[in-house]
Amino acid sequence: MAKGMFVDTSICTGCKACQVACKEWNDLAPEPSHFRNDPVAGHIVAVNFTGNSYDNTGRLSATDWRHVRFIEQFSPDRSQARWLFMSDSCKHCTDAGCLNVCPTSAIIRTDMGNVFVQQETCIGCKYCIPACPFGVISFSEQTGTVHKCTLCNDRIHNGLGTACAKACPTGSIQFGDVSDLKAKADARLAQLKALGENQANIYGYAEASGLNVFYLLLDRPSIYGQPENPVVPQQRLLLASITSIVGALAMGAAALVAFRERGARKREEVGG
Repeated sequence: MAKGMFVDTSICTGCKACQVACKEWNDLAPEPSHFRNDPVAGHIVAVNFTGNSYDNTGRLSATDWRHVRFIEQFSPDRSQARWLFMSDSCKHCTDAGCLNVCPTSAIIRTDMGNVFVQQETCIGCKYCIPACPFGVISFSEQTGTVHKCTLCNDRIHNGLGTACAKACPTGSIQFGDVSDLKAKADARLAQLKALGENQANIYGYAEASGLNVFYLLLDRPSIYGQPENPVVPQQRLLLASITSIVGALAMGAAALVAFRERGARKREEVGG
């Protein structure tokens, strides 16, 4: 039974408890680009001021496996406003582009459906980075390998949920069987629609052939920094190959018809 997470952004408060829990459980170091040595102060100071609301990390990275997005929406006259929040991470795709291209089989799918990078096997080739349509995987200069969310692989294989879901105070992040989570997502979507949230949608049922970590959004995916129609690169290549083959067959058929027509005209001329 595949395990995953359902993230209901409509009840996320942007508290970042999930970010902290992810850092603590996975013993993730601070992102190097977020700090520098200040010769005047004589100690390390933070420089990770993104200027994007209260977003302090800016993106997913080799040491930031979870990223809380802050989206501030204002009407032109600023008389109306709303904040949207989204706790983002690896989607653990059912057809994972990163796994498909890994030349050493360092990236695997476990018996619980999560996509996991085996650090001892990864050679740091970085093929997986452009293969991910969501920009999840990052390379670490410190380890020479790639890193991403593991869906708390150690926890879930010992009967525990993910650290982020455990820490979430509102239940915005839920861990469990994907089939059960989808039932909850559908029910929540219907509830929000009935309350007038006409733009509410589920992101992850069909995107990139289906995601084991999926989201209930209150606006278009692009508003949350997600691709509108993500496609696994290998699927795109397959479609291109099929199109090329069909095109070649069509051209061959057309050439055959033209050849037969020319032959028929010659026979008529000879007979005439």
